[in-house]
Amino acid sequence: MSSAMSEYAIELRDVERTYRQGEHELHVLRGVQLQIKRGEVVALVGPSGAGKSTLLHVAGLLELPDRGQVFIDGHACNDLSDERRTEMRRARLGFVYQFHHLLPEFSAEENIIVPQMIAGVDRKAASVRAMELLTSLGLGARADHRPGKLSGGEQQRVAIARALANRPALLIADEPTGNLDPETSDGVFAQLVSLSKKHGLAALIATHNPALAARMDRTVRLEQGVLTTVG
Repeated sequence: MSSAMSEYAIELRDVERTYRQGEHELHVLRGVQLQIKRGEVVALVGPSGAGKSTLLHVAGLLELPDRGQVFIDGHACNDLSDERRTEMRRARLGFVYQFHHLLPEFSAEENIIVPQMIAGVDRKAASVRAMELLTSLGLGARADHRPGKLSGGEQQRVAIARALANRPALLIADEPTGNLDPETSDGVFAQLVSLSKKHGLAALIATHNPALAARMDRTVRLEQGVLTTVG
């Protein structure tokens, strides 16, 4: 049984994930345990190929674990139907990737309105929310610009706003500043952490940058399928 009153935005219990390559088995996740409270920002580090993306996919309900349990906001998710898992992702999870994946034919504001309308929010309320987020990220004056007219840092800020649009419990980010120059990366990352704290959501952020990891609340490391706390 799960508890909707759980103090954790996400909890992974004894999660395992194995891929088969011909006659061989690749154990990517081995008994992973992870708990993240609301308002806590956690760095996920590890060597390339260690399985960080797999861990994010499992945490984000994009892949099912072979064993173990995934709880989001106190709700057990393993046995949900595909439809309910999609609803859970839409309502309780926000995603930011290394590339912004904005819809090129829509403006910055529209890119934030769309996921809200899919979730059932009317356009007027969705527009208000979009402008609140864009303004908080210093992009209020760029709301009507399409992605092609925005800088890399601005595009990623819009992607962050889109991830926060539906007020998720958990933000999952995979190298969210990996395509940016160091100065722009620093600014975008600072805003990402600030907004996570302001809105009281948990965040799991994969990064290869030790300086960025050091600025988060704690760091977990994935190596040879095992997740350990390193700081």
